[in-house]
Parts: sequence; C-alpha cells; structure tokens
Amino acid sequence: MLDGTVAPEKYPLAPMVTWWPVINFNDGPVFERLRGAVLESLQRFDRRGIRRYVTRFADQLIDAFASNGQADLVAEFSSQLPMLVMTQLIGAPEEHGPRLVRAVPDMLEGTETALESDEYVTKMLYQLVESKKASRGYDLTSWLLDHPARLTDVEVLAHVRVVLVAAYATTANLIANTLRMVLTDPRFRANLSGGRMTLTEALEQVLWDQTPINTVLGRWATADTKLGGQEIKRGDMLLLSLAAGNVDPAVRPDLTVPVHGNRSHLAFSAGAHECPGQDIGRAIADTGIEALLARLPDIELTVHDFELERRGTLMSQHLVRLPVRFEPRSVAATAPRPQPDPLPPLAPPEEAVQPATVRPRPWRWSWLSRLLGRR
Repeated sequence: MLDGTVAPEKYPLAPMVTWWPVINFNDGPVFERLRGAVLESLQRFDRRGIRRYVTRFADQLIDAFASNGQADLVAEFSSQLPMLVMTQLIGAPEEHGPRLVRAVPDMLEGTETALESDEYVTKMLYQLVESKKASRGYDLTSWLLDHPARLTDVEVLAHVRVVLVAAYATTANLIANTLRMVLTDPRFRANLSGGRMTLTEALEQVLWDQTPINTVLGRWATADTKLGGQEIKRGDMLLLSLAAGNVDPAVRPDLTVPVHGNRSHLAFSAGAHECPGQDIGRAIADTGIEALLARLPDIELTVHDFELERRGTLMSQHLVRLPVRFEPRSVAATAPRPQPDPLPPLAPPEEAVQPATVRPRPWRWSWLSRLLGRR
C-alpha cells in the first residue's frame, strides 16, 4: 500500500501477516533476547509429562467414537488433540480447548470470520496473561512472565499466541498425514507394524514428504538484493516454501527412496529461526498416533486414497476428512480418569540468563486496548 501498510485493516490474512513483537518478526539483539526466553521456557517441559497429557486427551477422544465402529479422524482426532494438549501447556482453562480448535484454523485459513477468531484468541490470551500475573503455575505463560529476559506483557501474550498457532498448524497436519500414510501405503504400514521402522522414523518420513506447513508468510526484504537469480526489491514480501525445499533434486534426486532417521528436512525451517517447539509437536503426534493404533489396530479407510479431499490455503494443505471403520469397542462406564500431576519445572540452570542490555522498543497497548474495548 502507498501508506506503508501491508493490507487493508479487515484483510482476512491480517492475523498471519500483521507485525507482532515476536521472534519470527525480529533479528539481532531483540531476537536473541526473545528466542532465549521462548526456548528456555519450552525446554522446562518434561517430555514424559507432556505424554501424560497427550495420552489422557487421546483416550478421551477415542472413547467418544470407539463404540461407533467408524470415525472421521480429522474432525474427531487430529484437529482436536494438539489444541487440547497445548491449552494445558500454556496454562489456559480447559474449557477454552474446544473453542480454540475452531478459532485457530479459522485464522490460518483466512476465512470471512478469521478476524473474529483472531479477536477471540487475543482476548483469551490477554485474560490468561492477567490471571498468571496474579497466580503463577507450571506452564509456558508463567515461565515467560518470570524469565530473566523481562518480557513485556504484550511480548508474553504474543509468544504464547505464536506457540499455540504453530503447534496446532504443524501437529494437526502431521498427525493426519501420518495416519493417511499408515492407512493407504501397505509397505509403510508393514514396515511400521513389523518393527523395521519406528513411529518416530515414520513421522520424519512424513515431514519430508508432506510438510505440515508449505509456506511461511510475512518476510520482507530490508534492502535490494538478488537471490537465486531473482531480483528482490526493498519492501518486497517473500513467501518461503518449506515444501519445495524438501523436494529439491539436489537434496533428494529420487523421492521414492526412504530417508529414515534423517532430520535435515525443512518442515520446521532451519537456522536461527528454526521452530523452537518442534519436539513438543513430535511428542504430541507420536504419542497420539501410538494411542490410536494401540486401541484400534484394525482401523481401515472407508474410501479409496484418491477420494480423500485436501483443502489448500496459502500456508498449507490439509486433509478435509479421513473416514475410517473398525470393530466397535465398548467403553467401560468408569469414573473419570484422574487428572495428571502438574508438570514440574526443571532445576534452574547454573548460570541464569541475564537480560539483554538492549531493551526492546516500547510497545504501547493502544492496538490491544482498542481490540479489548479499553482506553
């Protein structure tokens, strides 16, 4: 736009391209300060503790359809599990999970209601930050508030938002894509069930072949340059294609050759801006799929592979449905499963992270205040 803005105020993709004070929109000292806080806070989660939450929610979701003998694994499993788990990890009340399952993909797809969904997510996270300021917990929001890097309230909100959105987008697609491979590729399933390939290796193969996020938005050239023989002008918006990088002939001349155990794909980007929460996504996908296949080992598709529909957006492609059938299982009417113990923080590092000497530029609450109806 001539006035320097990226898009009209009500642009549906605004939630994904509007500048926030987060690691993916910064570099230099500010980036280092913010990334250190996010990475160290995420590393405080215990992997076994995360798996307890995943198993609990996976069992709840499976219980809801196990007696039916059929299910849509996108609507009833893969699209719900990551958000239910992440709601716990950020410290949000559990009742927000189902609404977030609808709101976050709505933002990502840039629908007519994307801005309304963005407003809901932002308000919810604002309330979460305010509640954690009054009462800390064993969760990402509390750890960001307490980090020595001294994040502002908006920086905490913004990074919880980034983690929530990124975790959903990547993990929901990773679960669905892996289950599709299991259900449609006999060799893939045989290798998995026969022990010739672990589930962890299977996930990495899917990350190579079907990246959960195809394109990263919102990178702008800060100066005129040339990249790959293409002229790029200052201010040009760049779309970074992770999926294209994974099929570069210089890296994979034969796409049919398995790449078991190879994590050098670009599904989570690479370098300084590599996704800091990728191992949490892997843990959710790995544990959730394991729980599903253990409880429903006879699961099979009810349609042919070529009938499976995919919906494409600027950022990703995802399965619309994954209809399956299996022998119905009765779910015993037992008492509710006990709540998992709170996730304990790891022992503090020997050398505390010191705040950067360069403070971030002041971030006024004006935009957020207007959104929340405050002055």
